[in-house]
Amino acid sequence: MNTQQMNIQWFPGHMTKARRMMQESLGMVDALCEILDARIPAASRNPEIDAMAQGKPRLIILNRADLADPVRTEQWKEYYKALGFSVMDCDARSGKRTAAFSSAVRTLLADRLQAWEEKGQIGRKLRVMIAGIPNVGKSTFINSVAGRRAAAAGDKPGVTRGRQWIAVDDRLELLDTPGILWPKFEDPQVGELLAVTNAIKAEVVDRETLAANFMLRLRDLYPDALKERYKLEPDPTLNGYELLEEAGKKRGMRISGGDVDLERMANTLLTEYHSGKLGRLTLEIAPGGE
Repeated sequence: MNTQQMNIQWFPGHMTKARRMMQESLGMVDALCEILDARIPAASRNPEIDAMAQGKPRLIILNRADLADPVRTEQWKEYYKALGFSVMDCDARSGKRTAAFSSAVRTLLADRLQAWEEKGQIGRKLRVMIAGIPNVGKSTFINSVAGRRAAAAGDKPGVTRGRQWIAVDDRLELLDTPGILWPKFEDPQVGELLAVTNAIKAEVVDRETLAANFMLRLRDLYPDALKERYKLEPDPTLNGYELLEEAGKKRGMRISGGDVDLERMANTLLTEYHSGKLGRLTLEIAPGGE
């Protein structure tokens, strides 16, 4: 995939404070749960969390699984299980499969619960930190698990700022944390994937280049999506901008002089992806998957 290089960096000052707060809070919890975007299960993982976790039991949630390729979601689940994580997938917005969370936590921490029981600490609460990058659906997930609007949720990065404890039941309490990114994306494609899925603000990227590179990714991973949605034969000899232009022609997006309105087509492509009109797409292949 011959993409146009994009330099995307996004690390607002409040994230430094949020990262410090997370580190200070880890001593208060029994486990760490990381919410990932099932469409980008590697790019949506903050590499700093592994170092911060301090040997805590770990649970990975592949959220937005309803928008992801179900076959590839299963491949990613197996991949993370092989690394030693407990894993589940869900769709926090609709609440599908979030009911399994409490049981998954108790299974993860079964040894700790047994140790507490042997000490007579039967009523002691389990405490779990919920972590993840901005706009990955942490607060929506917490609200679904808790069965009420307990955490602030929004469709823009950075809604959650302070420390919030949420009781799920009389035995389980969650710590909601602000979404944080890491200071530098070593792989520029990680920044692109975060931009495509709205984890970082659209204002920091060139949308035409983002859409052109996204076209190449779709051509390689989901050529049928381009055929069905844009009646576009994904020619391997074309670059991303040319594919975007061809799609614009199919949609009749012309400006004065007959040229294709690439800006409009770029916005259309990204908007239709976000709304699910291109289908259930996972934009990364798990190691060992296909």
